Parts: sequence; C-alpha cells; structure tokens
Amino acid sequence: MVRILSAGTVFAGYRIIRMLGSGGMGVVYLAEHPRLPRADALKVLAAGDEPEFRARFAREADVLARLDHPNIVAIRDRGVEDDSQWIAMQFVDGEDAAQLIARHPGGITPESAVRIVTDAARGLDEAHRAGVLHRDVKPANILLESRPDGPPRVYVTDFGIAGTAAESTVLTDTGTILVTLAYAAPEQFTGVARDHRADVYALGCTLFELLTGAKPYPHADVVRIMRAHLTDPPPRPSAHNPALPAALDEVIACALAKRPDSRYRSCGELAAAAAAAFDTPNVGAAVAPLPAQVPAIDRPRRRRAIRAPVVLAVVVALALAGVGWFGFAGRTAHSRPSAAAPTTAASPVPTVTSSGQAGLTWGAYAFIVAAFPKLLPVSPVAGGYQGIRCQVVDKEWKMLDPNVRPETLARIFCRGDKNPLNTLAVICNTSRTPTSLRGYLGQVQLGDTRWQRGADSGRIVWGNESIDDSDMGSLEVGFDDPARNFCYLSAFGGANGQELVDRWWRDVPL
Repeated sequence: MVRILSAGTVFAGYRIIRMLGSGGMGVVYLAEHPRLPRADALKVLAAGDEPEFRARFAREADVLARLDHPNIVAIRDRGVEDDSQWIAMQFVDGEDAAQLIARHPGGITPESAVRIVTDAARGLDEAHRAGVLHRDVKPANILLESRPDGPPRVYVTDFGIAGTAAESTVLTDTGTILVTLAYAAPEQFTGVARDHRADVYALGCTLFELLTGAKPYPHADVVRIMRAHLTDPPPRPSAHNPALPAALDEVIACALAKRPDSRYRSCGELAAAAAAAFDTPNVGAAVAPLPAQVPAIDRPRRRRAIRAPVVLAVVVALALAGVGWFGFAGRTAHSRPSAAAPTTAASPVPTVTSSGQAGLTWGAYAFIVAAFPKLLPVSPVAGGYQGIRCQVVDKEWKMLDPNVRPETLARIFCRGDKNPLNTLAVICNTSRTPTSLRGYLGQVQLGDTRWQRGADSGRIVWGNESIDDSDMGSLEVGFDDPARNFCYLSAFGGANGQELVDRWWRDVPL
C-alpha cells in the first residue's frame, strides 16, 4: 500500500508541500527542492511494489532523461528512499487537457484545440525521433501551464509505459493491460507490431475529444470499446457539432484509420491537417513532419485489415489472462460512476450551461440539493463544499438539462480538487423510496461500518478500485434520515479508500 506523505514531511531531502495526485504508478507531490529555490513534482512509488511496476517506474526516468524538448516534462533527478523509488520532475503549474475538457463539456474553441494538439505533436514527434513510443497519449497526459502573456504552454507527460516498437505486447506479465482503452489504437489489442502511429491514433482521439467534449467511442462496456476501435468507422466531429467543418471529419478519419499505413505519418502531419481544416495554417505550420522512415522505429512490411472475429479472440485471450482493467464493471443493482465520468479525470464543470445561460437552477433535481445543502452548490454555476463543481447527468454519465425530469434514478455528478476527492456522485431514487449500498464489482473492500453525527446516521463502505489503469479509493455513503435515505453518495479519489475516509468523509458537512 502506498504510504501517504503529509505536508512538511522530508523525503529524499525534499520537503513535501502537498499531494498533487495519485495513480497506478505511485503518488505525485509538490515538493521543495533540497538546495534550490524551486518546487518540483515528486513521484513516489510504493515501497515493496511488484518488480514489474518498479521496472516500469525506473524506465520512465530513463525515457525522460533521453528527451530534451520544450513540450516534454523534464526530469530533474531520481533515487530510492526507504525502499521507495522516486522521480523528481519539472512542476507544471496549471491543469491538464482533461480538466480543460471537463470545464467545456461541449468542446473547446478550434483554435485552442489545434494549438494544444500542435504543441503536443512537437513533443511526441521528438520522442519518436528518439525511438520512444509514448503508448498512453490522452488528455490527462497533456499538461497546460498558465502564462499571463499568452496561451498556455503545452507539455506531454507520463511516459510510465513508454517503449519502443520492439516491445509489441500491450499486456504485462501479470496480464494487466497498460493502455487507456478510450484512446488505444486497434493494433494495441491484436498483437500486431506497433510503431509511432499508435500515438498518432491516440492524438487523433484526443483532438476529437477537445473539439466535441466526447470520446470517439463513448461506451461504458470495455468489450464494446474494444470492438469499436477494431471495427467501427471513425466518428465524425461535425455530427457532434454542425459548426465544425466537414474537412475535419476527414482529418479524424485519417488519424483514426484502422490500418496504421492509412494514418498520418507523424503527429505533426495530423496537427497541420487539423489547422488546414480550420483554415488556420499559421497555427500548425511550424510542425515539421517526420520523415517517412523514423529512426529507431521499425515499420512493419505487411499490414492486413482487422476483421470482426479478431474481437472475440482478443476478449477471450484477455479474459483468460485475468486482466485487471475492468474499471467499467457495473454495479449489482445501480449503474456506477467511473472516476473519469462524464468526460475524463478531474476538475470543475463549466460556469455556463450548454445553452449558454448563466444563473442556471437545478430544476427538476433541486430535491437532491435540498437534501444536501451544505455539500452541493446552490446552482450548477456555483461551487459546493471545497469548491466542487457539479452537473446533472444521465445513466451513462452524460450531461443533461436539469429541467428535464429524471426517470427512476436522478444523478448529480461533481468534480473535486483531487486532494483527495476526484469525483463525487449523488444518486437518488426519484420515488423517494430508501436505497441501500451494494458496493462495486471488483472493489477491494477495506471497511463497512455504521456512522453517526449528531442526529444523522447511516452506513459507509470503502475500499480500493482500479480504474483506467489507475488505483484509487472508493467510498459509498448511505443515510437513515427519511429526508435523504433515498440517496447515496459515491466518491472516488485518493490513493486508497482509507484516505477518502480520513481526509474527506470525516469533515464533509451534512
């Protein structure tokens, strides 16, 4: 289990300021440098963790040490302290692209999207020239550093599963899939040799999400996601937003082509094509395309179309291998919010509605807020406890108009500050009949007990979850009070469920 370092703790000479986040590759802290007047991002792996993860962690430092580019997060140092490996990296003060999307669920402006993808392409193409494949390109791994005099500076980060084309497997020795499914190229499921064009595919998925606010294949079931990547035609951005040019549909179709040979030859080519589709060549023109043959990356001689039967073979093989990525597993009775729902990880929802109206009310969902007035914001454009931002969602965790009456279950979904709360869902029976806690499939349960605060009482269940290849805590809260016993809280965040209980639940105002 990861040991959480509290503020003020000295670790490897660094003084911990606060925790920035946690995932499958350890916990990241903001920490003061031992000798220089600066703060670094300190990533710490759990002591005694599996050799496989220790090797991946060490490889991230090796990969970053080989790369020197203004659009790639720089490594500062590394070492071992109390049997825990650590990496000190450049601290980027800002947000990631997933948080940006969360604030703009309908998509960001084309200019901003193209600029972000263009800068990320520069960093990725530099990695490819060095023979490095990122293998997990997604909005959460693109950092945006705020600058007062211009657009944010873009960095590619998290090279924890980076490798070369010679490393063709997408499964670890323990059968865990490494890629994030929503952005994974078809060849990452089939064992076909991969090269840098898998990153081109993932960057294309990222561009689609930046422009539309939706993932290319937004299914809740992992098998359907895999099948879509393998067999479904690429989605059309203009179908999500008719204001987007039809030329952009062709750009996404090329980036998300099933056959790598049919995709852009480099991330830079993809960025330049996106800029041209918006008739803004000045945004992407500075990206130099890679040569047809990229040094240190083998290009397979033969490609064949991926046929539907491959899907079944892949699913069966992964099931036999016992893969541990079923973060989308459903609840036994109710649908379950992924830690990334309804878009990707992390942060406040927009301060205006999809229709552009400020001052929005909770409408038909006001009864939920009335049950939790100290926890939830007074309106969708306000902040709740610890600044959480919330929105109404449907059973697939997609944003809804709060004036549309819910059916059996009503859901309000909130994003926290990751310290430690990542996401919170308040789920209520519209019939006002009492609900009960059932836990999650795949949860490693740590505790199940009764709670009481003054006249309030109920039950909490907490444990650990593995979602999108990241480990985090989960917590469910049920209530006895008839004024709210038709609702339950479902929270995700922290390094484990105990951290959610200790650092969030104990102080939640009810």
